[in-house]
Amino acid sequence: MYFSLITPRPGFERRAAHEWLGDAYGEHQWLWRFFPAPAGTERDFLFRRRDAEGLPRFYVVSQRKPQLDSGAWQIQCREYRPQVPNGARLSFELRANPVVSRTGDKGAVRHDVVMDAKKRLLAARDLPNWKAWKPDRTTADGQPDPPPPLYDLAHAACTDWLISRAEQYGFELDKSTVSVAAYEQHGGKRGQLRFSTVDLAGELVVTDAERFVSALANGIGRAKAFGCGLLLVRPAT
Repeated sequence: MYFSLITPRPGFERRAAHEWLGDAYGEHQWLWRFFPAPAGTERDFLFRRRDAEGLPRFYVVSQRKPQLDSGAWQIQCREYRPQVPNGARLSFELRANPVVSRTGDKGAVRHDVVMDAKKRLLAARDLPNWKAWKPDRTTADGQPDPPPPLYDLAHAACTDWLISRAEQYGFELDKSTVSVAAYEQHGGKRGQLRFSTVDLAGELVVTDAERFVSALANGIGRAKAFGCGLLLVRPAT
């Protein structure tokens, strides 16, 4: 495997910005330019975009070494052979597409975990929508029952989502260290919700080195074509 950082070449930032499509749907196709392959080839790379000073920086884990095809960009690349022992404590960052499957009349359907949590809270109170949940609402016995702040709701739902999947990926999450940021819904055609993303960070402990290394290579969760799933780690300080 290879770990690469793809950034605009100094002095060519404007040209790089012009070449970069700049949205979640275009980034995947744009990144293929660095991994030329015959039509029909399955994607064999994960990526994460992190902006710095208004310019994109792409972190990429790939099965093939990226190839440069533009003078506006530069690539820093090294072989990626993570050696992670059981018990290692690591800081992590993850952009994820947190979804949960619910079975209904049409079979199993995937739902955004934050929207799913909202739906369940509303159903428990027999409320039609979030706007109907007023700040001065009280329970049947007169106790205050205001709606939770969106951040608290997203933090709980997304943290629980990652905890529920940690074992299969070979780690244990330190829940007390987790932060959740940049929850965003991405629209598709006709304004319909296509997928959501959230940035999680914190510390974890490796419990199964083989599974964990597989997660580093293959990613976590869905929407990997849209820049989700790449687990970035470093030793915890």
